[in-house]
Amino acid sequence: MMLNALLLLAMLFAMPAHALTVTVDAPEELEALLTQHLEAARAARRGETLDEAELLRLRELGVETARELLATEGYFSPQIESNLVQTEGDWVMRYAVTPGPLTRVRMLKIGFEGGLADSEQARLRARTERSFTLQPQMPFRQADWNAAKLMLLRPLLAGRYPAARIAASEARVDPVLQAADLTLTVDSGPAFFYGQPVISGYQRYPEAIIRNLNPMKPGKPVRQQDLLDYQIALETSGYFAQATVRIEPDPALAAAVPIQVEVVERPEKMFSVGTGYSTDTGARVQASWLHRDILDRGLRLKFDAKLETDRQTGGVELAWPRNARGYEHSVGALRRQEDIEGQETRSNVLGVKRSLARGQIESTLSLQYQSEEQEIGDVVDVRNQALTANYAWTQRRVGRAFYPRRGYVLTLQGGGALEAVLSDTTFARLYGRHTHYFRAGENGRVILRGELGSVLAQTREGIPTDFLFRAGGDNSVRGYAYQSLGRTLEGGVASVRYLATGSVEYNYFFEGNWGMAVFVDAGDAADTPGALSPVFGYGVGARYRSPVGPVNLDVAYGEATDEIRLHFSLGVSF
Repeated sequence: MMLNALLLLAMLFAMPAHALTVTVDAPEELEALLTQHLEAARAARRGETLDEAELLRLRELGVETARELLATEGYFSPQIESNLVQTEGDWVMRYAVTPGPLTRVRMLKIGFEGGLADSEQARLRARTERSFTLQPQMPFRQADWNAAKLMLLRPLLAGRYPAARIAASEARVDPVLQAADLTLTVDSGPAFFYGQPVISGYQRYPEAIIRNLNPMKPGKPVRQQDLLDYQIALETSGYFAQATVRIEPDPALAAAVPIQVEVVERPEKMFSVGTGYSTDTGARVQASWLHRDILDRGLRLKFDAKLETDRQTGGVELAWPRNARGYEHSVGALRRQEDIEGQETRSNVLGVKRSLARGQIESTLSLQYQSEEQEIGDVVDVRNQALTANYAWTQRRVGRAFYPRRGYVLTLQGGGALEAVLSDTTFARLYGRHTHYFRAGENGRVILRGELGSVLAQTREGIPTDFLFRAGGDNSVRGYAYQSLGRTLEGGVASVRYLATGSVEYNYFFEGNWGMAVFVDAGDAADTPGALSPVFGYGVGARYRSPVGPVNLDVAYGEATDEIRLHFSLGVSF
């Protein structure tokens, strides 16, 4: 008996397992969905061994599963046939699916409750209804229905209704007429308005620094972008390594919701060094020392020095934290020495600045005194001085990406000096630069850049070189040496009064962090507008999105010089 049992058991183990194959005959866009989710198909992929009774159960279950899946795609009257056959000991289960007509939205009705139901919110209600992505005559799919409800809430949650929710929703489907009637009710909750900040995490720096960075006034309607702007202002102020700004959408606090602010402070003192290389000014090393809390009032004292192959600078700055009106003030001094394209300058600068940042716009008003010694070979040996009043205005709409794919950066500057007030020459300086980014497909972008500059004066004599122009280099006209386009003299290139440059560039990014570029640059600098004669540079380049910032490598051909130049920049801080 024992021997017979052992023989029977051995025979059972030796019997081959019957394989199961599941096939689905359906339109291509539905075949993958059904094959992935049918129970029998999953069992076949796992290689399970099933008896005939279990296979019949899975076949019938699969028909019901298929109907449910097709309903989510808008097919409520499908015809589904299935069979199970055994061929040479293996099982084959087949499903033949005719999905039938696609159900479409026939009627859409959206109701409102809460603050959005008030009569004065009629325009916002109409805009909300228009934003609903599932409109009459469109195919009805469960995924689209769910996504449309989420999209409907998104602008409300990002605005003054952070407690908004879908109070009720229903989709009535008529399978005979292939029509779906949709109704939903949006409960916006009350409109929320800002109260006062509630701050935690600070110990080292005055609380006033955090409060003065707040761009929201009590009583202003809540907007998620305001909270993000506040958080960015805290993180870029120099005092905090991390910041979190949020509100609790509690309807009981809607009239004056507290702004919850949590910060992680930076150390009071910091010493940093860095190194890098640029084809414009050569290799560089730099060092800086910063004290963020002079006199226990949050004043920042900074000493820094930068040594480059062609330029050396050293400076000191004392900066006050932003005040309650949003302004930041600073005073500073700078010593600079450079030798670029034969133009040697040694300058000393003293200045005071008043800056204001509001959302995407930054503006700076400054008063600056500069004295300069300039030499160009044996041709020029002069000393210039100027006391200038200057205004700069910048708008950035590119977010915080290293390689933005949409938006722009616009910079406008104006300034000047009077000969009667510590200046050698009366002049006015105007400058503008615009860089625009356009999305080009899934992985590309187009960059357009234009730059214009003008110095209005009787003569260039007596004007410090910082207020004049030259062109050429990494961020100007590639294919030409840095600041090599200007007034050519024996021994060097002198700065001039007019500037015009432009660029068209296309970037394509591959999988990962690498990309390529093709570009055309053009521009010139001259002493009169009529003397501007743009030269062209053409090239290709590589782009790398490193953790510390973008790395650009360009090879450009300068048409006017018939030369090929490499343009490269990289910097690392420690």
